[in-house]
Amino acid sequence: MPVLTQIAPSGAARTVGQPDALDLLEQFGTTLRVSRDEEVYAEGDPADYCCRVISGCIRTVRLMEDGRRQVGEFLLEGDLFGLEDVGTHDFSAEAVTDSVVRRYPRRMIEALAETRPALSRRLRELMQAGLRAAHERLLRLGRKTATERIASFLAEMDRRSAHAGPTFLELPMGRADIADHLGLTVETVCRVLAAMKRDGVVGIARTGVELRDRRALRALGAE
Repeated sequence: MPVLTQIAPSGAARTVGQPDALDLLEQFGTTLRVSRDEEVYAEGDPADYCCRVISGCIRTVRLMEDGRRQVGEFLLEGDLFGLEDVGTHDFSAEAVTDSVVRRYPRRMIEALAETRPALSRRLRELMQAGLRAAHERLLRLGRKTATERIASFLAEMDRRSAHAGPTFLELPMGRADIADHLGLTVETVCRVLAAMKRDGVVGIARTGVELRDRRALRALGAE
């Protein structure tokens, strides 16, 4: 079970620069420390809470009847998840790495958003961004080749990463997670990455990839 700890708002992660309207939620947030592969919540659980990633990486997962797995998305530091679910959670949420998340009661969020326009706008922006990301995933899975899928995934992770160096992109998820996210086999992911390495687009490291040619990567992803 995740370890829950109540902490004061001052203990929450803060966005550098302008204050984030989501920080209004910290007055009733609870910290969950989740070990690798542990569930934050399960598919079908009541959607009474949503969560925000403080550190680590979370994946959303749905299992088919025959045991096949679909990884919906990867949540990184600062991402809010679970808010889009109505009634029950459509996907389970699991920790890719040891992670810390903040959990907020949905009823409190809805009540606060009614009186705080800035929070209401911020939540609406997040929902719109989530829809755009879902549309991009549909295009990626429905029309792109294996090489295009992997290249566009790496380009997306590069854009989202808050801790990437000038050339190195840390990937907390493994090849199996990437394969189940992109609708590919692990063998195909490894083969495409090896081809990208031979072509000088990326370098392969144990914890991620070296982005040697971002322009070529975007071209491979048809972006």
